[in-house]
Amino acid sequence: MSRRTATLLASTLTLIALLCVALVTPTPYAEMSPGPTVNTLGSYGGAKVIDISGRTTYPTTGNLNMTTVRVTGADYRMNLVEAVLGWARHDDKVVEHDTLYPSGQTAEQADQENAEEFSQSQDSAKVAALDELKIPVQSRVIVAAVVKGGAAEGSLHAGDVIKAVDDHTVSAADQVATFVTKHSPGEKTVFTVVRAADVKKKTPPTQQVTITTRASDDTGPKRAVVGIQAGVEHLFPFTINIRLADVGGPSAGMMFALGIIDKLTPGSLTGGAFVAGTGTIADNGDVGPIGGISLKTIGARDKGAKYFLTPADNCEEAAKDIPGGLTLVKVKTLDDAMTALKDIRSGNTSALPSCKS
Repeated sequence: MSRRTATLLASTLTLIALLCVALVTPTPYAEMSPGPTVNTLGSYGGAKVIDISGRTTYPTTGNLNMTTVRVTGADYRMNLVEAVLGWARHDDKVVEHDTLYPSGQTAEQADQENAEEFSQSQDSAKVAALDELKIPVQSRVIVAAVVKGGAAEGSLHAGDVIKAVDDHTVSAADQVATFVTKHSPGEKTVFTVVRAADVKKKTPPTQQVTITTRASDDTGPKRAVVGIQAGVEHLFPFTINIRLADVGGPSAGMMFALGIIDKLTPGSLTGGAFVAGTGTIADNGDVGPIGGISLKTIGARDKGAKYFLTPADNCEEAAKDIPGGLTLVKVKTLDDAMTALKDIRSGNTSALPSCKS
């Protein structure tokens, strides 16, 4: 064998060895890519995305698509070759694994958190939509969760309605902590509650539950705590079901709210146009930022969207790489989104507030 041939063979074997190492060596990276985009006015998986009963609904046209991002799983680690290819692809984004799954979060924990955020976003979408339509929604403060081993364990239960704390009427979730922390650790506090099992009774009975407070785990001054998380349960005047399998997180909130409004009002919000978007929604209609905005705009454009409702706080990032043929519309509130849709269906697109780089 000549020296040249030997050198070439050695180089080839070294390259193969390095490639093999790259294929099996995990990296601290994860990959994001455009996920499914679903019309909130239509069906998905054989079921209506938004199904309303007990209230008159109206036919809809066009699209109000929510958008998603597909990510690699919490337990999956990209190898070096996959990471390099991901960096090279325009439609994918390689990020540090810990930005998606902080503090060693497991797949089960990530799924649970996403499911909880998705459920909360649906609830807020309903509240915001009905408020936009001036339809009253009642609410009550409940025990959302009980801390295992906490002072309230065995005395209060998830779903119990909190009517008062120490004879102070409770009308907002944050009031519970305010009234409890008026005590010093070790003092007793009295909760007036309706048990979860009794809330549907015509005249639900109340109970008084006495709990001895404990000291908080804060590093600073200790507060009195009872070991519960208070939350708000909304009582809707009719049934609104939102069904969308294999989707989590809060980012579809605004588009769900718009879909509900469209179904509950005559005519079409879009005028038949293909509108997509993203953004969290608060009970008061404020629209919040989300992650993966550039990937969502790509997914929306590829599906056929012409307009993309973009949270104001995501505009700067989204405007750096706008997919061809897609107009980014800046929104801060649900009212902004409604105004934008009015301009779209009337053809007054020059009035749309755009995201600019």
